[in-house]
Amino acid sequence: MKTIRFDRDGAVGRIVLANPPQNYLDRQFCECLAVAVHEASESDIRVLIVCAEGPHFSFGGEVRHWLDKDVNWFRTFVAEVNQSYRALEALRIPTIAAVQGLAFGGGFELALNCDFIVAAENAVFRCVEVTTGMLPIAGALQRLAERAGRARASRWAMLGEPISGTTAGELGIASHVVAEAEVATVARALAQKLAMGPTRSYAATRTLLKAWSAGGVQAADAMMLDVTMDLFNSEDCRRGFVSTAKAFDLGVEPPEMVFHGR
Repeated sequence: MKTIRFDRDGAVGRIVLANPPQNYLDRQFCECLAVAVHEASESDIRVLIVCAEGPHFSFGGEVRHWLDKDVNWFRTFVAEVNQSYRALEALRIPTIAAVQGLAFGGGFELALNCDFIVAAENAVFRCVEVTTGMLPIAGALQRLAERAGRARASRWAMLGEPISGTTAGELGIASHVVAEAEVATVARALAQKLAMGPTRSYAATRTLLKAWSAGGVQAADAMMLDVTMDLFNSEDCRRGFVSTAKAFDLGVEPPEMVFHGR
């Protein structure tokens, strides 16, 4: 049985965690996620939502499956999890995590690999690994430090304190915070907006932000022209320039446009 599936509605794709109510991260989760990300990458979608069935996003790792394994098995399993998460992060389209309920451990880390997190006000994010004598090993520590600062990342990883959806929004971890009943609707509206945007521009934006994450402002500056100049001759950009020029002639703000991703 697939515990994760990929589906789509027009230009909007979805990766759905489909093993409620806990959506545990186990070996099958890892394999199914890798397949779903490949299916997304091979499609012509222009935005991807990562969401979950049931009341919770994910309880994180299924520790009970690890008790009889040795360190070499565990090392390979963790490497495979990270590979599937990085594949999601490597997509050239915007990604949105829609989070309700609990997002613990590896579930929290999965959400942090997305560009946007739409969180319920009463959602709970937590680095639970410290309760087992471990630490986040699928990217949460460094991504939390990037979004909210080193001191907070240390606090959450070392103390395992819960982070409410509201607090996540205030600290820049979540991009949108809404009532629980509105999570799917808001995520969908955001996806529709992004799906009508300049997809190639979004890809370049994501590339520059990755460069900044790896090497700071200087690293992003060094590759900025190489990443962005091809946009100048794109259909979207040329249409955008014409629209803005007309608006300037009229002395008005440039209108919003529907782009074709070309």
